[in-house]
Amino acid sequence: MRFDIPRNQIFPIEDVTLTLEEGQHPYELAESKSIAANWRAETAANPSLFDGEVILLSEMVYSARRVKARCHAVRYSTFLHWRRNRPVPSIEHVFAHAVPVTTDNALIAARMLGHTANPGWVYFAAGALEPDDFRGGVADIDFNMAREVREETGLDITHARRDAHYHAFSGQTGTVIARRFYLDGEAEEIAGRIRRFVNGQNDPEIEGPVIIRGMHDLPEGLAPHMPPLIEWHFSNLPR
Repeated sequence: MRFDIPRNQIFPIEDVTLTLEEGQHPYELAESKSIAANWRAETAANPSLFDGEVILLSEMVYSARRVKARCHAVRYSTFLHWRRNRPVPSIEHVFAHAVPVTTDNALIAARMLGHTANPGWVYFAAGALEPDDFRGGVADIDFNMAREVREETGLDITHARRDAHYHAFSGQTGTVIARRFYLDGEAEEIAGRIRRFVNGQNDPEIEGPVIIRGMHDLPEGLAPHMPPLIEWHFSNLPR
């Protein structure tokens, strides 16, 4: 097991291969009792939590602008236990961000509701990789991005224009693989569409959209990995 990737900087990725391994993650096996105890505490504080399957890494290597990684399906309770005890040398988290860009070059993020695992946090609509995001044992990153954006905001980015390559940032909350998607509309129009979608949901995940127009316009509650992505976007505006 090794993690050999740049830290605390944006780096380009031309190819991503995340391979889903069979069997439990060694961390989940070794920490099963403490994971169960922590889950009881987590659900006592937030009964809305669901112990579904998410993905955690056992290895990730970056070389020649390519990422190769091995990962395992674990229970969400394992993810929360790891999050409370990180850093742990044998296990890390990877997640994907579609970065929605409007025609006036604003970014559209979302503020999470109180019943989620990150109440009040602001980040681009996203969720952990799940087993259904894998095709032939390899993660379909764009499928995960499109699914999460659709579920949280109602926007369909499946056929949207996008950057040719990914970029990534690896920090204290894990490694985020990001790609800009270009929406057909200005920021206020897109935000209005999201608000109407959220207001029509019985159990929405987000409070609503958050428009970001620059480093001078950062909202409260911004997730730790977001400022580097925002700064990178506004320093590298699409032509």
